[in-house]
Amino acid sequence: MSNFAAQLKTEISRIAKKETRAQATVLKKAQATHRAEIADLKRRIASLEAVVRRLAKTSARPTTPPKEEDEPQGLRFRADGFASLRKKFGVSATQMAQLLGVSNQSVYHWETGKSRPRAAQLQAIAAVRKLGKKQVAERLAAHAQEPTAK
Repeated sequence: MSNFAAQLKTEISRIAKKETRAQATVLKKAQATHRAEIADLKRRIASLEAVVRRLAKTSARPTTPPKEEDEPQGLRFRADGFASLRKKFGVSATQMAQLLGVSNQSVYHWETGKSRPRAAQLQAIAAVRKLGKKQVAERLAAHAQEPTAK
């Protein structure tokens, strides 16, 4: 009987080793693909970090403020001065945009300091600056009465 028990034991161990080998090969393949993916991710991270370093260097450079010589005919522009001019007239940003012939977004960007008006727009602002509150109201009323051509 011990012979039968020994044969059963060897057969069970043989089948167990066979199953273990089959599962081990599946795990080895998965491990190889995971390692390849990890290596690829590390390469991508390194390239992205290089891009970030390059961008940090370019943004770290001090930008020179625009020279006043660039402004036409001695016209200056300050964002807070433009906002106070609009408030002095008591008009909305939309109405100020209509007065100057620009978009509402341009007025918003000028007031927040995100952009600066061009030379022609600076001259229009200077012309509006010379007006009084009544003249501004008259111009807005005349502009409202004009038919819009679409």
